[in-house]
Amino acid sequence: MRLALIAFAAAALAPLAGLHAAPHGPRLAFPLACQIGVSCEVQNYVDRDPGAGVLDYHCGHRTYQAHNGVDIRVNDMAEQRAGVAVLAAAAGRVARLRDGEPDISIRAPGAPSIVGRECGNGVVIDHGDGWETQYCHLARGSVKVKAGDMVTAGQPIARVGLSGDTEFPHLHLTVRHGTQVVDPFAPEPVAAPACAAQRPLWTAEAAHQLAYKRGAVLNTGFGSAISPAEAIEARAVAAPTAAAPAMVAYVRLIGLEAGDLVELALTGPDGRVLATSSQPPLDRDKAQWVSQVGRKAPAGGWPRGVYSAQAQVRRGGAVVISKRWQMTL
Repeated sequence: MRLALIAFAAAALAPLAGLHAAPHGPRLAFPLACQIGVSCEVQNYVDRDPGAGVLDYHCGHRTYQAHNGVDIRVNDMAEQRAGVAVLAAAAGRVARLRDGEPDISIRAPGAPSIVGRECGNGVVIDHGDGWETQYCHLARGSVKVKAGDMVTAGQPIARVGLSGDTEFPHLHLTVRHGTQVVDPFAPEPVAAPACAAQRPLWTAEAAHQLAYKRGAVLNTGFGSAISPAEAIEARAVAAPTAAAPAMVAYVRLIGLEAGDLVELALTGPDGRVLATSSQPPLDRDKAQWVSQVGRKAPAGGWPRGVYSAQAQVRRGGAVVISKRWQMTL
């Protein structure tokens, strides 16, 4: 899937080949009012590879070419509509901002051009000594600060939106020192050993919440038919009823790797497995992957009781991701 490229008209973007050595930057708090693993996940990290390849700070590929920030996505549009506050990562002064851009996926029919406004609605905070943080894809009309305002760490400055060059609701956070991009997970320059352990710019609490994952479950649920990814993103899949023509379990995963095996099973109230799905090994890394398995309704409809599903991702013969969920008819 195509993931957001970030720019901000008033902020110069430095090439990632110039990742800057920055051991004494501000301590950064977690910048969203959400919980990793519950209502949000990290989708992308800074691309530390100065060439044509991609490499995140953990020597994984959870990034894309020239990506200059950290993307933290809320689980779906329902979370976004409920309102997820974007928080100042550190104290400072609001240097510049933009509001008024529409919240619309670049994939939506009739989506307007975002050329020159790729960041969408955004805020830049100056933390002194050449340090700044930039917050992109904010919800239209949600920016709570104005240029020149002083903010404290953890202060709400806006809400997560869908503005600019994006197709899913998330915050893109870029850290800079001067004109150079700094990876907050590994602030030493790209010339250093790519995966050497480094002291991050995050506070201890933020670093704990942002612990690296080689893949994660984003959404699970049940439907009465195969559901398009757009319906899952919108949380618009209705749970099946006893009269539904079929029962389908779905899971949406992010950050999968080439060679991963995704297995899914649906189990009925009596403990019998109703359907299973085991797909071929993934041919390449997948930023997002939806797997679904189901069965047509038996004569007389679905029996009452608890239906469960389980998804597993096998990597190198070991289960590295496992998730179970259930519903009651």
